[in-house]
Amino acid sequence: MMQERNYNADDCIDNPKSVLSILTPKEKEFLKQNYTCAFYKKGEIIFKEGDKPLGLMILAEGKVKIFKEGVGGREQIVRMAKPVGFIGYRALFAEENHTATAVAIEDCVSCIVDKESVFRVMRSNADLSMSIIQSFASELGFSHARTVTLTQKHIRGRLAESLIFLKDTYGYEDDNKTIKIYLSREDVANLSNMTTSNAIRTLSTFAQEGVISIDGRKIRILDLPKLERISDLG
Repeated sequence: MMQERNYNADDCIDNPKSVLSILTPKEKEFLKQNYTCAFYKKGEIIFKEGDKPLGLMILAEGKVKIFKEGVGGREQIVRMAKPVGFIGYRALFAEENHTATAVAIEDCVSCIVDKESVFRVMRSNADLSMSIIQSFASELGFSHARTVTLTQKHIRGRLAESLIFLKDTYGYEDDNKTIKIYLSREDVANLSNMTTSNAIRTLSTFAQEGVISIDGRKIRILDLPKLERISDLG
């Protein structure tokens, strides 16, 4: 269950990686007076499909998977989030309920800026509105590309692309090889639109080929060019 947590909104709003960093000092101060933060433990639900969005949700700390349930309750991961990105904002601006579920992959802090406060600032700051539109456009482009990947590439190509996506999203550990996120085999499968058994077999094949190495949930990329070739060949 979420817990209220004292969190410095400056880390979200003033962070240069945040879309909100372009606001004027007065606008930032206004938003800081109209937000709440909550702490979620690993595995807890942040919002569920069908929930009504209460405001603009910013992931302040941690990592989140966003998924839809398919046939037989099988998950399809449609997005992975990292700080200090927005989550669930499509539903907010579409004035709809959430169409997917967000779960903390690791302990997380999320901040929600009051809906009306966000809209008020957007009406007075065209740069913010344009930045949010650009975020929508970028995410839509990525979704289109992933749709093609998940329907046209073979298993090896899909899994290779997923590993590259995770590397690009979360980066490496200090060894510059280990992907900085530890997913279950089921999550890797759900991200790649395949069964868990196929994901396990294909990961093992990649390891045998010297493309990656596996240590529990840790995946090290040993030969990135080869992994990229596998992804490109599909």
